[in-house]
Amino acid sequence: MSTATLTRNVPQAPLASAPRPFALVRHSAALAKRSIIKLTRTPEAFIDVTLQPVIFLLMFVYIFGGAVAGDTHQYLQFLLPGVLAQSIVTTITIGVNLNSDMEKGVFDRFRSLPIGRLAPLLGAVFADVVRYATICVVTVGFGYVMGFRIQTNAMAAVSGCLLAIGFAICLSWASVYIGMKARTSGAVQGITFLVMLPLAFASNVFVPIATMPDWLQNFVSMNPLTQLVTSVRGLFLGGPVAEHVVWTLVWMVGLVVVFVPLALRAYNRKA
Repeated sequence: MSTATLTRNVPQAPLASAPRPFALVRHSAALAKRSIIKLTRTPEAFIDVTLQPVIFLLMFVYIFGGAVAGDTHQYLQFLLPGVLAQSIVTTITIGVNLNSDMEKGVFDRFRSLPIGRLAPLLGAVFADVVRYATICVVTVGFGYVMGFRIQTNAMAAVSGCLLAIGFAICLSWASVYIGMKARTSGAVQGITFLVMLPLAFASNVFVPIATMPDWLQNFVSMNPLTQLVTSVRGLFLGGPVAEHVVWTLVWMVGLVVVFVPLALRAYNRKA
């Protein structure tokens, strides 16, 4: 009997079934739902996203508004879009939460499930949209109580909030990467704070760029948060925004391109 005949007669192992369409999306959505349920059962997790923007608005408007702008109402109009963007960026805690879950062995269970490797990370990232949306509602709502008014229209205002939320989603991948690399959740928190602090304060959130020294203006102009804040201000208050929105989108794409592969590689190495 020929070799070809023997080969035909030997039973072949069944091929592995191809991954089902949209499986990663479904798995990520299920894990995002898990994270959202966890958030709703721990209301204290919303303290930072509800109180921080309120405290910043009250403190900076009534303490520094007169000195910076000469009028608290005028400064409120300038400040609120910046506080919205700054609060979203500085309340990104996903890296801390992921690191804490890994310490507890939660991700060991995820690895044993027939789900995509990226699903736990995607689910955690998109679950935080609830926190970012809360910041938008609280900041704009409390701002209206203080006297802030949208000068454009509802569609532009919603676009500004969606742009800020999208930027936070992209930036959160940097926090995910830090969470995968750091040894403890406390270390993640410290590193994230050191990274976010210059972004938040070396920007045009609190004062116009023109009031800064020349050497600092160059850095502030390149700061991605500056582009985001200028975009949100334009969408809320009016003025040219196209260039700043484009640069914000460029930064968002860059963050995803750089940090998603790094975060996934770091996550795989922990397997």
